[in-house]
Amino acid sequence: MKKEDHFSRYSRQIFIEEIGLEGQKKLMASKVLVIGAGGLGSPIIQYLTAAGVGTLGIADFDEVELHNLNRQIIHTEDTVGLSKVKSAQIYVENLNHQVVFEGIEEKINKSNAEKILSQYDVIVDGSDNFSTRYLVNDTCVKLKKTLVYGSILGFSGQVAVFNHHGSRNLRDLFPEPPFDEDTPDCDSLGVLGALPGIIGSMMALQTLKIITDLPVYLNQLTLVNIIDWRFQTIDF
Repeated sequence: MKKEDHFSRYSRQIFIEEIGLEGQKKLMASKVLVIGAGGLGSPIIQYLTAAGVGTLGIADFDEVELHNLNRQIIHTEDTVGLSKVKSAQIYVENLNHQVVFEGIEEKINKSNAEKILSQYDVIVDGSDNFSTRYLVNDTCVKLKKTLVYGSILGFSGQVAVFNHHGSRNLRDLFPEPPFDEDTPDCDSLGVLGALPGIIGSMMALQTLKIITDLPVYLNQLTLVNIIDWRFQTIDF
């Protein structure tokens, strides 16, 4: 696809008065890091790629396994056994070759977090453990980076925007993480595949709003319960 096809590809976004050409230019100039290419990462990666985010970094150190496929929908039977980053790269390049893909096949840890996160405008955390979430949060606070946060378990999920222009962060809501070994997760309790689609899409939407300077509600945690079909917002 040639450069002159930008308008045709993104026209349905450009037609939105609040986005327009200037908003699309902001998207195409942005650099976003998605941490995790799993259940949450999959819809995040899908919609950021489709929207034309300029540079998309994806950090993950796992390989695609068969049990991932009920919810991690950027991966396929053909990519089982590949690294999730490589599988994600195949997906992104097939959907939108205009997006610059940056694969990071390593775990985010104390030794590399600042170096990796410092290269991006917005950080989107789709990780599945508390140690990574708190490390990412603390690094974003130190680097003054906006963090889009989400988590899922069973039939429920959470979404928030942290540290945006100095707004509150994860530790203002939950000062300390629980012990990971004492905390149930999707591996032990399971997750209905469409739930990460809902939460991940909400995270992608918040990211697009941040990039295009649309209003984002801060110091709020959105709780989603798909059994009772309840969406609640908690101020903190």
